[in-house]
Amino acid sequence: MRDLWKQWLIDLGWTQSVLLHIIDLGLVLGLTYVVLVIIGERRTLWMVRGFILLMLASVVSGRLELRLLNFVLEKLVVGCAVAIAVAYQSDFRRFLEQLGRGELGHLWQPSRRAIAKPDSVIDEIVEAVKELSQNRIGALIVLETNGPIDDADFNSVGVQLNAEVSKELIQTIFHPKTPLHDGAALIRGSRLVAAAVILPLTARTASRQLGTRHRAAMGITERVPDNCICVVVSEETGSISFAEKGMLNRPLTSSKLKELLEAKFSPPVEREAVAPSVLSWVRQFSSQGVAFVSRLLGLSSASHRNKK
Repeated sequence: MRDLWKQWLIDLGWTQSVLLHIIDLGLVLGLTYVVLVIIGERRTLWMVRGFILLMLASVVSGRLELRLLNFVLEKLVVGCAVAIAVAYQSDFRRFLEQLGRGELGHLWQPSRRAIAKPDSVIDEIVEAVKELSQNRIGALIVLETNGPIDDADFNSVGVQLNAEVSKELIQTIFHPKTPLHDGAALIRGSRLVAAAVILPLTARTASRQLGTRHRAAMGITERVPDNCICVVVSEETGSISFAEKGMLNRPLTSSKLKELLEAKFSPPVEREAVAPSVLSWVRQFSSQGVAFVSRLLGLSSASHRNKK
């Protein structure tokens, strides 16, 4: 009887250890989900994955008692955590504000960003670009696709306008005698939010036929490949270019440009966030966890009966 009691205590302790490991894993997955919701951009997924792999490598090296490797990896983990916090300080500030207000429920709701670009806005842009091309007036237009671009991705945020998009406004901005023509115009949804925005230039070697506007279009679409596209009008030739993910599609006709913009923005589609719904995760883990625990308890009771 005493042996059975000891064996039962051992099995109970082992079960508790397994449950604690499951809870620990669940908390880590929850924390990872919150981080993905905070960042909310696919372009940072590889960085987050690399950071998680670095943490796992640090834990494994500690368990294997590889002291020097564990020391180096721990310092790298701390340095990467600080770098991520600095790079996404605005997102983490929003997280801390929600935490202080007790609005944690908002963190567990998967955000959905709808691409809203009415056909009238596309028509205004295409008409403006067509006339600018015919008059050989240089232009650079940045169109946001999956949410606002962080101000840190620009060299200069330019002059804030927040006006309705119109053909006349775009033409006026890029007229050579206006003070706002030197730089890019930023369009968010159906609003022209800023002009004279200075964009980063691409670091890749570009053709000599490409001027600063084309290199700037390549540079911003390289830096935020999932958040914007660019339309460029050459001042020398009047040719129209379309930049996406650091690549230029040129030369284009106005009708082809309209096709590309409509394919990108119309019809409005609802895009899933990086992090899936937490409810689906809870259902999956709860069902699998209940099955695992019931199986574990069944095996434990069966072993007791066999010993008897």
